[in-house]
Parts: sequence; structure tokens; C-alpha cells
Amino acid sequence: MSMKILVLGGTRFFGKRLVEHWAAQENVEVTVASRGNIAFPFDSRVTHIMLDRTNEGSLRHAAELEHWDVVYDHVCYSAEAALAAANVFEGRVKRYILTSSLSVYEAGTQRDEGFREEDFDPSTYPVRIAGDEVVSYQEGKRQAEAVLIQKATFPVATVRFPIVLGTDDYTRRLHFHIEHVQQGLPIGLPNPEADIGFIQSSEAARFLAWLGDAEINGPINAASSGTISLNELIGKIEVAVGKTSIIQSEAEKEHSSSFGITSSWYMNTKRAAKAGFAFDSLEEWLPHLVQQISSTE
Repeated sequence: MSMKILVLGGTRFFGKRLVEHWAAQENVEVTVASRGNIAFPFDSRVTHIMLDRTNEGSLRHAAELEHWDVVYDHVCYSAEAALAAANVFEGRVKRYILTSSLSVYEAGTQRDEGFREEDFDPSTYPVRIAGDEVVSYQEGKRQAEAVLIQKATFPVATVRFPIVLGTDDYTRRLHFHIEHVQQGLPIGLPNPEADIGFIQSSEAARFLAWLGDAEINGPINAASSGTISLNELIGKIEVAVGKTSIIQSEAEKEHSSSFGITSSWYMNTKRAAKAGFAFDSLEEWLPHLVQQISSTE
């Protein structure tokens, strides 16, 4: 019998890589549910259905198509969206994997070894249905984790990723820094001495695929091994492009870094490593990625 996988979102970046991984496996049927705002990037091995993630009826339609072995949710940003998932997938999924974020942790409170999963506990976090109230990305992800962990009747894993990098990053976060150095534009970094962690898009997809078969639930951190200071990162960019950067503690919004943290910001990944996942080394892949992007800009 084929394994049935549903991916909510997943038409670009590491979600796309995850779908490509599963589509290449034998005895796996992959369905992608998306809004259809961008061209569907997969061949006939992948089924496509239209989805309005904010509409519980639309989500229920996706849920009721099959009894799913694994559901990956890349587009859940609120308590309401998580509650809808808990309702419609009840009795219809063996395993639910939410893409969450390092952002659930409170910046400036981490330990020397990095944030550990217990530093934000969704099982005890107060659930609050915000209605029309606009909540931050951090609070939205906290609420999504809390609702699924507390309300879902099926097993849930919430994957906390740091900033994901890759040549395929449509938000072009590393590209921004390389372009600014190349063009002699200022970069706003409030604390260049801060250490930061990353994961590459291929590794994020590999982790999600591994987690689909792993017997591990609840929150789990996923990041490349090692960290880098922002100063070191900018230094690698300077070497790659042959120019000196202009770093400012404050800059206009269009020149402010998406890496502009005020204190070190990275995670401890011992839980995933203990469960058997081998993370890539940041110091091995990041310089190569900087070179790759620099040569194409």
C-alpha cells in the first residue's frame, strides 16, 4: 500500500525540495495543496489541489480526500489556522508536522549552548483566539504550536527552523547582503558581534523528510551544526566580492538587515541529533553558498 503524504503549501524553497524528495520515492503518493498563486512546479507524479488555508471548509476538503500518513503544514501562522487543522484532520492523519520557527523563543534569553526546546513549552502556553486582531509572526507561531500540541488528537511535531538559506531563497536574505556589499550600500546591523545559526534549504527538506518516518513528537529544533558571528559572515562576503562593507548600527528600512539581531540567536539541536539526524556543518556549506550567490549577482 502506498504512503499518502499531504503538503500544505510547499510549492517553493525547501517545501518544494521536500515534495521533490517524496515524489522520487517508490510507493509514495504526494498531494500538494496550495492557493495556486504561482505556477505548479511539479510533474504528474504530484497531485495538486487548490486550498484556501484560512477557510476551514477548504481545509476539510483536503483532509477528507484520503487517510493521510503524514501531513506537512508550511502555512499555519495562527491559533485559528491550527485549530481548524486539529478539527478537520481528526481521525484522518497518522502524523502532523508543523513548520515552526526559532522565533518562538524570546530573543536575549538564550543559554550559551543555544535555545533548547523546553525554553518555549507549547503544552502550557495559554491559547488565545485572536479573531481579527493582528498578531506578530512570533506570537502566531507560538499559538499555532500551542493549539496543535494541546488540542490535536493525532501525533504532532513542530519543527523550529532558524533562517533558511539557499540559492532558491525567494526572499533573497543572503542575496541582500551580498548585493549591498557589491553596490557599496550601507547595511543596518545593530550588533555585528552577535552569533547566529542557519540551515540550508536542502538540509531543511532532508530533515522534514527524515521526520516523516521518525518516532519523535513535540517541539524539535533543526539547524546546521555551528554558528557564525555577523562580522564573520560579512567578512566572507567581502572576500567573495572583493569589496569592503559599510555597516551601520541603524539604517533606512530598505537597508536594514534581516539578520539584524540585537543579541546572539541560535538553537541547541541535541534532541534531533540524539534521535539520529546528522546535521550539516555550517562552516562547510555557508562559504560555498556565499561564493555561489556572489558569482551570479
